[in-house]
Amino acid sequence: MVSMVDTNSAAPPAWFSAALATPVTQRTTIVDGATIAYRTWGDPGGCGLVLVHGGAAHSRWWDHIGPLLADGRLIVAIDLSGHGDSARRESYGLDRWAGEVLAVAEDAGIASPPTVIGHSLGGLVTLRSAAVFGSRIDGAVVIDSPIREMSPEEHAAQEHRAFGRLRVYPSKEAILARFRPVPDQPVLGYIADHVAATSVREVDGGWTWKWDPAIFRRQVPPTLLTRLDCRVALFRAEHGMVSTEMSDVMYDRLGRVAPVIEIPAAGHHVMLDHPIALVAAIRTLLSAWDHSLPPPGP
Repeated sequence: MVSMVDTNSAAPPAWFSAALATPVTQRTTIVDGATIAYRTWGDPGGCGLVLVHGGAAHSRWWDHIGPLLADGRLIVAIDLSGHGDSARRESYGLDRWAGEVLAVAEDAGIASPPTVIGHSLGGLVTLRSAAVFGSRIDGAVVIDSPIREMSPEEHAAQEHRAFGRLRVYPSKEAILARFRPVPDQPVLGYIADHVAATSVREVDGGWTWKWDPAIFRRQVPPTLLTRLDCRVALFRAEHGMVSTEMSDVMYDRLGRVAPVIEIPAAGHHVMLDHPIALVAAIRTLLSAWDHSLPPPGP
């Protein structure tokens, strides 16, 4: 959410405009009694990816990323419950969110086990999905998720620095002016503008954010870092939340089979400051996985 915005580019570049113009399908499905919204690019059938956003974010954070990954794949970006256009629940947890990820993959028409890619809190959901569903997940990609501690959004909420009780702003302009990433970092202004505009909803008396404050009242299960039945990769942003020491620990506890890939010069919210580098890293990884066998099981 953006005080440190790169405003040097008045107009979005051609690749960004083309990505947003790519045909996209908006759908919903019911998971454990809650309506879960998601967006898709590409054609159903065959292999697919599920993109999982971070805490208090939503599927539209991937609008400029998903289309660039859709060559020969079905790309699905989910709104976890309590986020975006999905319904709210009385309580939240990684197991429930993991179930939503798999249910959306099946509802979208991904015919084979999907690769799940998650950022920040979404990375925790991704690892939990792989742990719970085993061979029903083909690969897990975790982007700058600080596994040994709470996500940065949860830290901010517990320290009352952000994500408190939802406030209603008198106008859309007023709420968009309050958009900040947590943690704050330099971002590309045209991406921040798009993400901010899709992060709000109109209510009686004005405008508010889409996320449910209750999403930060959940507990992290203690078994996230364990050998998994699927392929795993760890992405860390050079200036993000995952230190080299933390990534070494994650690599070791995941069985020393997960490559650790650094995105140079990037902050925690890689899709907001270095999206092309992120896409290139994901494409390279997926190409390597497509032409290799998965590691043997434990």
